Amino acid sequence: MIVNKQKKVPMRKCVATGEMKPKKELVRIVRSKEGVVSIDPTGKKSGRGAYLSKDKEAILLAKKKNILANHLQTTIDETIYDELLELIEKEKRLS
Repeated sequence: MIVNKQKKVPMRKCVATGEMKPKKELVRIVRSKEGVVSIDPTGKKSGRGAYLSKDKEAILLAKKKNILANHLQTTIDETIYDELLELIEKEKRLS
């Protein structure tokens, strides 16, 4: 007897829009114990993480309302937002 088990899709909440999406559709931003904030494309870095939709509007909203800084309890460098926007642009071109 073969049981066709559907793989469970891990869901995460976008900190900017508040919507639940499959983890693959979000990008993780992580703050290490040392306080270093970086983009975590693998989703496996240790530290406090926050998920953002791979969507220009969500990233700009997070920047405008300082959502990431509040969520990760640290200041977020402008370059992080630039990297995020670059990342989603690259992915759009590839798909």
